[in-house]
Amino acid sequence: MSFPWARQYEPTNGLMKFLDEKLPLPRLVYDAIGAGYPVPRNLSYMWNFGVLAGFCLVLQIITGVVLAMHYAPNSLVAFSSTEHIMRDVNWGWLMRYAHANGASFFFIVVYLHIFRGFFYSSYKAPREMIWLLGVVIFLLMMATAFMGYVLPWGQMSYWGAKVITGLFGAIPLVGEPIQTWLLGGFAPDNAALNRFFSLHFLLPFVIAGVVILHIWALHIPGSSNPTGVEIKTEADTIPFHPYYTAKDGYGLGVFLLIYCAVLFYLPNYMGHPDNYIEANPLSTPAHIVPEWYFWPFYAILRAFTSDFFIIPAKLMGVLAMFSAILVWFFLPWLDRSPVRSGHYRPLFRKFFWFGLIPAMAVLFYCGGAPAEEPFVMLSQLATAYYFLHFLVILPLVSSIEKPEPLPYSITEAVLGTDKQAVLGENTAA
Repeated sequence: MSFPWARQYEPTNGLMKFLDEKLPLPRLVYDAIGAGYPVPRNLSYMWNFGVLAGFCLVLQIITGVVLAMHYAPNSLVAFSSTEHIMRDVNWGWLMRYAHANGASFFFIVVYLHIFRGFFYSSYKAPREMIWLLGVVIFLLMMATAFMGYVLPWGQMSYWGAKVITGLFGAIPLVGEPIQTWLLGGFAPDNAALNRFFSLHFLLPFVIAGVVILHIWALHIPGSSNPTGVEIKTEADTIPFHPYYTAKDGYGLGVFLLIYCAVLFYLPNYMGHPDNYIEANPLSTPAHIVPEWYFWPFYAILRAFTSDFFIIPAKLMGVLAMFSAILVWFFLPWLDRSPVRSGHYRPLFRKFFWFGLIPAMAVLFYCGGAPAEEPFVMLSQLATAYYFLHFLVILPLVSSIEKPEPLPYSITEAVLGTDKQAVLGENTAA
């Protein structure tokens, strides 16, 4: 984003001048997250989640690298090496709990980030590429998290790997060869564990690369804001530093308080107790369930219980599960409303708060529940609404609803009329 009123970087000493000439890294940081980056003056704490997600990614990479120094990716000793980290490695318990709970908090932050994007239509032009790269990041996160969950080689790890990789077997003709190629055999074993460990170590750095592209794409049109109104004048903006660095710092402090409370007092709350039992291919758990952040998509997978003409129910479930995320790629073109913010879209707001949010809540709950009634029926109803919302309701609402009047500018939305905000006059007098 380029504005004529943006502050320009001015090196203050010889070293900074040398760096600015030979390797302009200080200028890059100044323009990206410093005083040289003007942002809308009305960003709320809902815009903190991007920074929090970046912090979680760094936390996962650091703790993951430390854990990799002590973990043995061999099916004969993987479980024992995990226990060795917990019991014998100095601060190993802290590293493992920080990594495991960090994954959960990473997904909490990203889910909030995504649903903020849904409500404020962050996927609309000119920010389509930001949104598309964000969906790619989410898919990479899910793949990374799944492979990481397999590594402790507990009961739920093993059977989760068997169930999820078995989904590829539902694809006609090429499904079983793909499944065998993924596992390196016909069932999860040493070859699969080695592959998952290698990819789990590599993918976070791929995610970091896509995050850089995501931020780069963000800086071209600039940040969105709660009104959805684009920046018009200098009065609509303030420098990112120190205003939003302070705001993000406060949000990070609150996040760390909650994260540390879970880390030190409820470290196993979001895990499954069966994963503290060593993997046994001859003993199937009574209830196979993935980590909580996969639950809505797992519920969609299990919602299909009958064949659809010549399409088997299992294949329908697999297609629906992947389509539940792939449909997000098309949101910039499905939602044709000229207004971005849900605050000014009364009909959209009703379907969002009383339709999509309850449907997702039901999917989250049913994904962690046994595959029996009434959970299967609830999953089917929530799945039907989920796809109707994005493929039918959203395009229809964007065509027929009458939005509420938008403020003329960001400044007017924050401080009243532009004249009062810019000139400091009391127009009411």
